[in-house]
Amino acid sequence: MSLFRLNFDTLPVNTLVGADRRTFREVTRGAEIDPSCRGKYRLTRLVRGMLDPFYLLNERRYDRLPERTDLEPPVFIIGHWRSGTTYAHNLLSCDDHFGCCTTYQTVFPHLMLWGRPFFERCMAAVMPSSRPTDSMRLGVELPQEEEFALSNMTPCSHYHFWMFPHRMAEYRERFLTFERATDREREEFLAAEDRVMRIALQVSGRRQFLSKNPPHTGRVAMLLERYPQARFIYLVRNPYVVYESTHNFFRQTINAVGMQRITDEALDREILLNYRALYESYESARGTIPEGQLFEVRFEDLQESPLEIVELIYDRLSLGDFQQVRPAMERYLATLRGYRKKRYEFDSRTIERVESHWGDALREWDYQL
Repeated sequence: MSLFRLNFDTLPVNTLVGADRRTFREVTRGAEIDPSCRGKYRLTRLVRGMLDPFYLLNERRYDRLPERTDLEPPVFIIGHWRSGTTYAHNLLSCDDHFGCCTTYQTVFPHLMLWGRPFFERCMAAVMPSSRPTDSMRLGVELPQEEEFALSNMTPCSHYHFWMFPHRMAEYRERFLTFERATDREREEFLAAEDRVMRIALQVSGRRQFLSKNPPHTGRVAMLLERYPQARFIYLVRNPYVVYESTHNFFRQTINAVGMQRITDEALDREILLNYRALYESYESARGTIPEGQLFEVRFEDLQESPLEIVELIYDRLSLGDFQQVRPAMERYLATLRGYRKKRYEFDSRTIERVESHWGDALREWDYQL
């Protein structure tokens, strides 16, 4: 273990360190930087600028990538944050048929085709070894949600709110569901998504992209238009647990990478609105997903009977022979034995907020305290 390994509370830069020049400039233009974050902002800007020459080398290699005609429709794991999407992603990624966006790719999407081994070693030497919210293992080579990569590739990403939480409402309205985005912004985002997939599959040598990205829950219609044969795996979890866990996750992440400070009350308000936006967008789009391309599951059921549920997923979505990948998934599940789930106790404030704002989800999925 490196003596220099950091934790989330001591990260000297934020995730924009891997952004291209245009994205960094547009996202930070006119933004108010909290005085306590100015050192992190300056160092992020400095390191980002130093990487520009390497990005040019990467771009030249990208332009020479051959077109692949053997690729299969992507599989999107969706669901609100803290609904078990990471668990599902890690489980299905045991199938070496799938290519995924890695943690390294999310931070340095412009250094995937040139210098990757060197920069991976540098990143591995200092990055935290586990997530602060649930202690799940982190590693440069492990699967990760591509929205972090997209936030370094385009200003049209919802995840810029991590750095600038005062603008959470704006990023939700424009780039979570894209309902208030322009056609140009939608096309720029989808082009970046195409690029993430293409590079991940090129580097891994795989044929089918496996995505895990909670914001995509609000973009099903847009994704289906782009990838009409795509498969979707939608996870839901007890909304009371989701509310408590999401607040902890958002608070810790913003404290680690944010350039602004936000009160708990303001953060809670945005969390409640984000959930509604995702829920309503998904509900309006789910009926347009063709038969055989959607599987919906409660996280509690997946966690209770993972192999049985995944076998159903493979059968329903025509993902291949489950029995061939079952041993790999069994080995992964064995590494989780002894993992202690957090127990939640809900106060009256949490109960009132969830029932008043997310009552539809409670009733539809029959969740109770």
